[in-house]
Amino acid sequence: MGEYLNQQGFTCLGVRLAGHATIPEDMIASHWTDWTASVEDGFHLLCGSVDRVFLVGLSMGGVLSLLMSTRFAQRVVGVVAMSTLYKLPDDPRLRHIEWISKIVPFMPKSDEEPGAGWFDKEAWKDHVSYPQNPVRSIGELNKLLGEMRAALPKVNVPVLLIHSHDDKYVPPESLEMIYADLTSASDKTKLYVTGSGHVVTRDAARRQVFEAAVEFIRKVESQLES
Repeated sequence: MGEYLNQQGFTCLGVRLAGHATIPEDMIASHWTDWTASVEDGFHLLCGSVDRVFLVGLSMGGVLSLLMSTRFAQRVVGVVAMSTLYKLPDDPRLRHIEWISKIVPFMPKSDEEPGAGWFDKEAWKDHVSYPQNPVRSIGELNKLLGEMRAALPKVNVPVLLIHSHDDKYVPPESLEMIYADLTSASDKTKLYVTGSGHVVTRDAARRQVFEAAVEFIRKVESQLES
């Protein structure tokens, strides 16, 4: 997606969050505040090259984009949040997740076969991700989600929310809950796609997602310049 946006003339930076794209044990060692710090580092790096910043994120990246837009209000002018979770399912084990993680450090991502939720099987073959979820990180994600929910009414920039009806990993109704809490957003748009799993930026509907993001960014840019 970053490459596509760059081809349309935008300066792009893909932020690698702390604990990601190395080994799962690194994820266990990271806290939700490390993830926000990664976004902050990327934001300040971008600000050396551009005057205005759009935060664009998938899944937990969408959570971080919505939250961090309230912390960088002077330079962030829009958010694209895709396949974004609103809250974890109610589960009493969440209250004891740190203790549980000491006994069971990892859990499967889903009950399905790997790649079962993907429509573009060729794209899935070279998709890089951890094979399992660190249990402790679920607790950190839960804390981050709480921060996002508290921040949603404070988001005052335009927001584009994208979700696939066929997402089996994050329920599509998450989009509606996020949308409802964006009470101060200057503009908010919902886009549902089909024929794509959770990773809408790489699965079969990716072109539609890319084009929608470009249209949204250009619309916001034109409004700011008029």
